[in-house]
This record gives sequence, structure tokens and C-alpha cells, in this order.
Amino acid sequence: MGSGWAKQQTLFGPHRLLQFCVLVSFLFNVLSSVGYSVEERNSSIGEEEVDKKEEVIEGGVDSNILQCVKLGDDEPLALQMEGDVVIGGFFPLHYVASEPQHIYQSKPQMTPCSGFDPRAFRWMMTMVFAIEEINNKSDLLPGVKLGYQIMDSCDNIYNSLHALFSLISFSKGMRNVNNETEEIGNKLNNTLEKDFGSFVNMTGGQNNASVFLNSKNIRNFMQDKTEELRTAQFESSMCLSGSPVSAVIGLASSSPTRAVAQTLGSFNIPLVSYFATCTCLSDKLTFPSFLRTVPSDLFQVKGLVQLVTFFGWLWVGTLGITDDYSHYGIQAFSNQFRSQGGCVAFHLTIPASPTATEIQEMANILQSSTARVVVVFSNEGQLLDLFSELAQRNVTGIQWIASESWVAANILTLPQFHHLLEGTVGFSFPGVRIPGLKEFLLNVRPSPKPGMEFINMFWEEQFGCKLRFEGEISKENETNTLDEVMPVCTGSEDLSLTASSYTDVSQVRISYNVYKAVFAIAHALHTLVSCDSAGPNEGTCDKQKLFTSEELLYHLKTVNFINQFEEKVYFDSNGEPVPLYDIINWQKNSKEEIRFVKVGSYDGSAPLGKQLQIKQSNIIWTKGESQVPTSQCSAPCPPGSRQASRPGEPRCCFDCLPCADGEISNQTGSTECIKCPEFYWSDKDKVECVAGVEEYLSFNETMGIILVALTLLGVILTIITTVIFHQFRTTPIVKANNSEISFLLLLSLKLCFLCSLVFIGQPSVWACMIRQAAFGISFVICLSCLLVKTVVVLLAFRANVPGPKGLKLFGPSQQRTMIFCTTAPQICLCTGWLLGAAPFPFRNSAYQALNGKIVVECKEPWPPGFYLVLGYIGLLAFVCLLLAFLGRKLPDTFNEAKFITFSMLIFIAVWISFIPAYVSSPGKFSVAVEIFAILASSFGLLLCIFVPKCYIILLRPERNIKKGMTGKFSR
Repeated sequence: MGSGWAKQQTLFGPHRLLQFCVLVSFLFNVLSSVGYSVEERNSSIGEEEVDKKEEVIEGGVDSNILQCVKLGDDEPLALQMEGDVVIGGFFPLHYVASEPQHIYQSKPQMTPCSGFDPRAFRWMMTMVFAIEEINNKSDLLPGVKLGYQIMDSCDNIYNSLHALFSLISFSKGMRNVNNETEEIGNKLNNTLEKDFGSFVNMTGGQNNASVFLNSKNIRNFMQDKTEELRTAQFESSMCLSGSPVSAVIGLASSSPTRAVAQTLGSFNIPLVSYFATCTCLSDKLTFPSFLRTVPSDLFQVKGLVQLVTFFGWLWVGTLGITDDYSHYGIQAFSNQFRSQGGCVAFHLTIPASPTATEIQEMANILQSSTARVVVVFSNEGQLLDLFSELAQRNVTGIQWIASESWVAANILTLPQFHHLLEGTVGFSFPGVRIPGLKEFLLNVRPSPKPGMEFINMFWEEQFGCKLRFEGEISKENETNTLDEVMPVCTGSEDLSLTASSYTDVSQVRISYNVYKAVFAIAHALHTLVSCDSAGPNEGTCDKQKLFTSEELLYHLKTVNFINQFEEKVYFDSNGEPVPLYDIINWQKNSKEEIRFVKVGSYDGSAPLGKQLQIKQSNIIWTKGESQVPTSQCSAPCPPGSRQASRPGEPRCCFDCLPCADGEISNQTGSTECIKCPEFYWSDKDKVECVAGVEEYLSFNETMGIILVALTLLGVILTIITTVIFHQFRTTPIVKANNSEISFLLLLSLKLCFLCSLVFIGQPSVWACMIRQAAFGISFVICLSCLLVKTVVVLLAFRANVPGPKGLKLFGPSQQRTMIFCTTAPQICLCTGWLLGAAPFPFRNSAYQALNGKIVVECKEPWPPGFYLVLGYIGLLAFVCLLLAFLGRKLPDTFNEAKFITFSMLIFIAVWISFIPAYVSSPGKFSVAVEIFAILASSFGLLLCIFVPKCYIILLRPERNIKKGMTGKFSR
């Protein structure tokens, strides 16, 4: 920019592009005049001499001056106002731009734009309003007039860059310099023609242009003129009204913004965006001069993820366009959404110029998908075709989640879209009511003056008419056909009677961002030019102060003020503001018009858990419903079941499987079942863990009753046998069987039967300690008695010493000693076992998986103790069997040995079968197996040894005589 404000922004500053074009103009005039003279005087100058001529001319110009040529072109339209400092602006006044066709055979032409956007026009006029408001302020930039030069970006990269180069290359100040340069060039042409003609005449017509151009006079002349050009440029730089743009406000979309920001970043010219939210623009290495009054999409994406998951939507689709804003936004949303357990059902991208087939294919996907929530990152212009197709199909029931770029787009609130878009929820920037803005907007009027084309376009679009100004007779024939269709505008139509996004300023949002951007630049300039300095010039700005773009950018980055809306305006290290959003809901009012209603807010700077604030009861959902819509691939699994993923499908598509026994899920949509704690078990519905049912062999159950009955039967039979033996104790058969040992044997059998009762019932500490010891000792006593009986029989019939004498050697005292000696080891073993590692009650949950019950049993901390007890019993039984087997051929009338053999066979068979049955039986059944073995072996001993004798005593008394015992009784 010119004037003393930008001393180093002219010839030796960063605006190289501006200098290039000035110098090219100068060189072009020089070469043209020389070439013309040479051609007129002698057309035979060869190409080599022309090359030399050009080299000489180039050598005559300052080598520090770089050169470029800008192709002439139609300048884009601009709304402009002169000022001491000019601020550039870019707004997407049109939202449809055709792609340029490069044929590389002719100069590229400007591509026309279509689809006028009144909302973007309001943004532009808000910038004009803010600048005029600042110019009327006495406390901000006093004495300095701000100007503007605003262009249409067409929301397109190509048009934005074309407008940018026109903006920074052909400002008014540069045109002044060009005019001066042209005058210098004309003088140079005249001088060259005159001197060249004289030189030709002097040399007799020799066409030695190179000699002329190498002459000292011409070199001195060109150096003088170059210095004169520099002086003209410096003098121009001292004029504030001729300065180029100091900063640029724009753009709306992220892709054009990236292109413009990267270009301006090379010159450190500040670019302040009011609507470009792509996270990619936070890269300060690529975009060093970029700032924005709108938060980055990083925060919007976090908010959208929280919003979607807040309502339980884990199955959503995404819709975007081909620009950076959509690409980066949807990518970030998808990644964060998946990390929160969500699934993206589909992603649709609307091409820049979609065909009817592509639109129909996307509509088919949206219509058929089970995802009824769609997150959209796009601008409203590129959604029109798709939404029109969906509206024509009468599609309803889709809950649209809007990004900030289209959530407040009035163009989509037309009645034809009501059934499709009612209930839309999305993020928007905080809205305010700017005092005086509405009156300013309503006072806009069309004009035939240059620079008013944008206002005229808006007027024709707003009122559906064609403007006809006086003096346009030359265009009458061209417009006659159009006038037959469109009425003529008078220019005095009343904007207050219209209802559009242009006049709706009750809560402006993007316009407010534009407003803040203008004031931020003004405050930075205010600080930069020392408007608050004390001294004789207090209250005015130092217009003669020199500054560079870097200095303005620095002050803009550090700006910090509170505006009239009590908002603190500043930029963080990334050049971004505080991330604040309103949550907007599209609701119908009583007039069946869509209104944007605030239903919540999002503060990205707040602590987690407090960022999202929603008044759910105030939300109207799609189709006007008050219930939150659902969007799911599979219905959530009910309590008592879990989700099982389907192979090859997203995790939101699953089957529901019931929880296994012992596991529960007490919430809807559980992904895993929870295992119940130890000693707890799942209930029938698998939704709650209940205390496990304790199981043991009780007296009340059928098995317990049967075993108790058998036990009592054995005890009763033993008592009856004892009574019979005691009643007939003097008879030969009782005496022959050693009545004392027989009574001891009967007593031990009673204990064997009774010890089984200790195994029945809930185990206790004493029951666990007594039952195995009682079982082991009682059976050892029993077997000891049988062993003594067997020895007595063998001594009576097999000993070398005759019977009576042999029996005296193994008399009653020896028999008692033998019983004691064979029983004592078992007593010692049981005592040591109980003292060292006694069994104790234990709640065994190992069988819960089978039946859900906890087995209460006696745990044996030292299992070898039980097997030693059982082994010793087996040893005695085997010895008894062996000795009894040796006496099996005794006289038939004395069959004691034979009966002992049978009883031992039964005993050993029972206990051999017991071991595998005991090990393999679960829970209480192992106890039942042990009781059965005790009863079976006890009954075997009782029946095999005593029943035959009782039979003789009671039923065959004639055989109960001495002859019967010796075999002399006649049968």
C-alpha cells in the first residue's frame, strides 16, 4: 500500500508482485518504441541484433528490478470506497461457479458465476457497515478513514485467486504509479525516436542500433529515468489514499481460503476469515498470516460427537462435498465417533457438478439406509440438488445434523423442504443483534455508478425485476426480450416489505464474525499508528508513521479488546477465537415458517462434562415429533443378553445372545456379560446375581431319607443280632464263634452304620473332623475282629499243635492284644491327621457352572490322610481275605472261614468300586457314594457272618448242639 504508512511495502518491501508489474510497464514501453523505430527505418535488422538490442536495454535498467508480465484481462467487479487505509474483502455472493476450460490456445477467460446468495450479500454489507461505523467513531482510528475493496469469490478457488491478484495488484495507488510510469515511458519513446533518427542520419543510413543503444548518452538517460520512476513511486507512497490493501477479510469456504491464505502468507499480509473452519488452516508454517473470528472445526467436531452420542445415536451416515472443509471435518468426526463406540453407516460425497444419476444414487442410499441420523458437512449451495431430489420423493424421518456452514441457511427453509428438514439440529456461532445494522441494510439502493454492480445484482434478485438506468439506450435491443419476461425495477422498491435472509438480522452469526474481524483490524491499526500516544498530537493518529505488513500482523495477533456486546475479542496462538457455539433446532412457527431456535450451547474451553448444555425438552425432532428418534443397525440387546458381532459388518450390527449361567447383563445394549462374584449366581432372567443356593446331602431330600433309612435298618438288624446272640450266648454255636469277639464285632458294625449319619446334613467343623475318623476307626475295629476270628479258626484246624493246646497259645488275652495292636495305628493316624490338617467346612463354587449351586462340603487340606486311612482298612481287609481263603475247606458244618471269605470279597469289591465312583461324583453325590460304600460293606459283613448263625439259632435249633459243630450230627 502507498504512503508513508508502508514505506517498505513499495519498491524494496515484501510486495514484490506489485513492483514487478510497474517495472514491466516501463520496460514494455521502452522496447516497443525502440522496436517501432528500428522497423520503420530498416526492416533488415536481424534477430541476432534485436537480441543484442534487448540485452543492452535490459543491461541499461537497474539489475535489482525483477520483471514480469501480467496478461491484460477484464477486471472482476468490486464494491469499493477510497480511504487512508484500504481493507480487502472476499464474499461468496454467488455459490455456483463453472470450472474453467483450459484449451492452451487462447488467453484464459473469467468464468461466470451464478446463484446469487442474499445471505452472503448481507455479510458483505456488514463489512461496509462496520467500516463506516469505525470511520464515524472518534475513539477508534481518529482522523483516519478506512476504505474497502470487496470482491466476489464465487466460493471457488479459481475465482478467489483471480480476484486476489486483481485486489493486490491494481489498487488505486498502483494505478497512480502506473500513470506516472506511462508518462515517463512516453517521454522516453519520444527521446529515443529523436536521438535514433539523428544517429541514423549521422551514420549514413547504417542500421547500427546496437551501437546506439550502447552509447553512453542513452545509458545515462535510462538511469536517470529509472531514478525518476523510483522517486515517483516513493512520492506516491507518501499518500495515504493510494495505499494497497493492508489486510483482507475472507473467505467463507476452507478450500478457497487455503489458496488465498498460502498466497498472502508469502507477503505476510493478514487474512482474517469469518467462516473458514477447516482444522488444516491452523498450520502456522503453511499459513503464517491467517487468523479467523470463527473457531476451528476441531472443536465443532468434538461437539458434534458429544451431541450425537448424548442422544444415543451410534449408527449414523455422513454427507459432504469435495472441498477441504468437508474432507477434514468428516474425517475428524468419523475418527472421534468410532473411538466413542459409534459406527459410520455410509459416507456420501456430492461432486462439484453432480449429474442427475449421481444425485439419484445418493438419494437411494439415504432412503434405504437403516441409519436415520445423517451428519452433514457442506454449504447450502451444493445441498440444493440432493435435497430437492429427496423432497420430490417425499422422504421423511431422517434426522439431519448440520455443521455451522448451513445450519442457518434460509435458502433451505423454503416450504418445499419443510417435511424433509424440519427438526434439523446443528452447531452455529453465537448470534447477536447489531444496533443500526438493519436500518443500514434497508437503506441500500441501486445505482448506475461504477462499483455498484453487486448492489444492482442483489436488487434484481430480491425483487425479481430488471434495472433500467437512463443512458442505457445502447442496451435496449439486448434487453427487450428479457423485459418481456421480467418487470422493470424502479429502484425505489421497499426492502422492509421483503422477508429474506438479507433482512433477517434478529440474530446475526456470520455477519457478527465479519463485524468482529473488521474491528480487530481497526484495533490493530489503532495500536500500530500510536493513536493513543500522549503529546501535542494526542487524540489523533500518526499518519506519517511507517510500518510493514509484518508489524500489522503482529499487532493483529496480539489484539485484545472487549466489544460492545461484552465479548472479549482476541486470538490464541493459532490465530483462533474462543470456541463458542449455539445449538440450533429448525422449528416451525405458527405461520408454518422455519425458525432457528437455540436449544443449547457448546463451550469448547469448558472442562469435560460441562461443555455440552442441551435443553432436550425444547427440541422438535424430524417430522415434528417430541421423542428422540432412533438410528440403529441392530436393536440394543435387552438385559440378560449381550451383543455378538456379525463377521464382516460394523460393530453396530450384531446379534443378541443370552448370557451364560453365572453371568448377567443388567443394562440394555451390553457388549459383555458380567460374571457373578464367588458364591453368587445369576437369576433366571440373567439380570441379577443372587446368593448361590447351598447344596449338601440333607436329611430332608429323598436321597438323604433313603440313606438314613438304610442306616437305621442296619443298626436295627445289628441290635437284633446282638440280642439274639446275647439270648443264646450259652449255646454251642455262639460259644464256638467266640462270643466276646462276636459282640465286639457287632458293636463295631453298629458304629459303622451310625458313622454314616455324620456324613448327612450340613457340614460343620465337628462333623468334618469326626466323620472320617469315626469311619476309619470303626471299620478297623470290625476288620480286626474278623482277623482275630480267622486266626482262631486257622489255629483250631490248621495248626501243628492240636486244637485245644493251640488255642491256649492264642487265648482271649492274645486276641484282645491283637485287636488293640491292629486298631492302634489307625487311631494314631486319625489323631495326627485331625491335629495336623483337619478337614473343615468349605463352600465349593466349582459346580456353579453346572447347576448354579454351591456345594458345602468338608475340604480335606491334606488328601493323603484320607487315602492312608482307606488304605489301612484295605490292608486289613486283604489280610482277612487271604487268611479266610486259606480256611475255606474247613468242615462244612463249621463254615466261619467261608462266611468271612464271602464278606471280605464283598467288602473289597465295594471299596474298589468306591474309589472311581467317589472321584467322579460331583458335589453331594461323592458323599452319597461314600455312605453307600459304608452301608454296603457293613451290610455285607452283617449278613455274611451273622445271618447264617441266626438262622441256625432261630430256625434250626436242632443243629445248635455240640455234635452239629463237630460234624457228627446226622442230617
